[in-house]
Amino acid sequence: MPQWLIYALLSTLFAGLTSVLAKFGISKINSDFGLAIRTSVVFLLVWLNTISWHGLKDFANLTPKSVLFLALSGVTTSLSWIFYYRAMKMGTVSYVAAIDKGSILITILLSFTLLKEPLTPKLLIGAGFILIGMIVLIWK
Repeated sequence: MPQWLIYALLSTLFAGLTSVLAKFGISKINSDFGLAIRTSVVFLLVWLNTISWHGLKDFANLTPKSVLFLALSGVTTSLSWIFYYRAMKMGTVSYVAAIDKGSILITILLSFTLLKEPLTPKLLIGAGFILIGMIVLIWK
C-alpha cells in the first residue's frame, strides 16, 4: 500500500473522530468559541509536528507566491470551519459531515481545471456517488 494512501486513510479516521468529539465539546458553548479552542490546539500541534520532523529550514524556501496561496488556503479553511461548526451546533453531525464532504466535488473540479489533473472514469463514478449521496441527504 503506498504511503500516501496510508496517510489518507489515517486522515479519514481522525476526521471522522473530529466531528463527533467537537459536537460533544460545543454542547454547552457557542460554536465559534469551541472552534477557537480547537484551532488553538491545532496550531500548537501542527507547529510541534513541523519543528519535530523538519525543523525550520523551509523558511528559506518560502516565496511570496507560496505565502499568498497558503494564506488564501488559511482564509478558506477558516470560513469552512466556522460554517461547519455552526452547522454542527444546530444540526445532526452525520448529516453535516456527509454534506461537508461534498467539498470533494469542488476539489475534483478545481484540480482538473487549475492543476490539469486527469478526470478518470473511476474518479467520475466516485464523484457521482458522492453527489447522489448529498442529494439524498438534502432532499426533503
